Amino acid sequence: MRRLLITLLVFIAFGVAGFFVLTDPRVVSPGPEVGTLPAPDLENGKLLFAAGGCASCHATPGQDDKSRLGGGLVLESPFGKFHVPNISPHTRDGIGNWGTADFIQAMTAGVSPSGQHYYPAFPYTSYRQMPAKAVADLLAYIRTLPSVEGKAPAHELGFPFNIRRLVGGWKLLFFDGAPFKADPSKSEEWNRGAYLVNGPGHCAECHSSRNRLGAIVQATRFAGGPDPEGKGWVQNITQAEDGLGKWSKAEIAELLETGFTPSFDNVGGSMAAVVRNMAQLSDADRLAMAEYLKSLPAVQGPARPPKPAG
Repeated sequence: MRRLLITLLVFIAFGVAGFFVLTDPRVVSPGPEVGTLPAPDLENGKLLFAAGGCASCHATPGQDDKSRLGGGLVLESPFGKFHVPNISPHTRDGIGNWGTADFIQAMTAGVSPSGQHYYPAFPYTSYRQMPAKAVADLLAYIRTLPSVEGKAPAHELGFPFNIRRLVGGWKLLFFDGAPFKADPSKSEEWNRGAYLVNGPGHCAECHSSRNRLGAIVQATRFAGGPDPEGKGWVQNITQAEDGLGKWSKAEIAELLETGFTPSFDNVGGSMAAVVRNMAQLSDADRLAMAEYLKSLPAVQGPARPPKPAG
């Protein structure tokens, strides 16, 4: 019995040690080699800031200036409340002391400058597709924005989700960390649209259903589902009958610019903020996104629950 107990304890010790090694941020999600980057392109950084919807989450709530990125927005989730941080250039409360490599590591690997995992409520799972040069351009643009005082409170998550190290296990299961690769069999416009939709635009983060661990269900990617914040239902954007199957490329691009649908309705809720962001892109970029979305196969998403009576 004693030998059995010792053997069991050894196995447990090896298991714990293995878990800590495999979930180490440097192991499970190493950042890209940054190297020497060319001078930042502020115009590209501004475009990526809009495409990524940075202000939609990080602008301080209750004020109209979307360049003041003091954070404070609360994101509800099945796992608890996430408090969006300050990413203004403030050196104490924001990211003013971050180096370019720190920012690239956060955006593409989901790891903080102090070496902790970020929760995937921050959509680095999509931003990972952005090349280091593009992320550096984005940081350069953010550094031109106002410095804002104030820190967001800590996330309010229940056990065991409040243990950040477990995010390393989540990454082992669901995070591939691969950057965007152009498809040589497709047009330049299609590839530009694929990059914008899947990378900085992170459209799948809202327009996909998720499993019990909060990861996108790849079989129904882009096919809609429950709003991640529990505020209704998100539209299917594949070519399914209940998605964009009857929409033309021009109509999709029009919605991204104005918010108007082919039936002369207009979008609301969080999609209205997305439209405000996408309206800042060029016509060519919106048409490229539409080109890619029109190429998505028809996928039937999860069944929408019936509306309550009355």
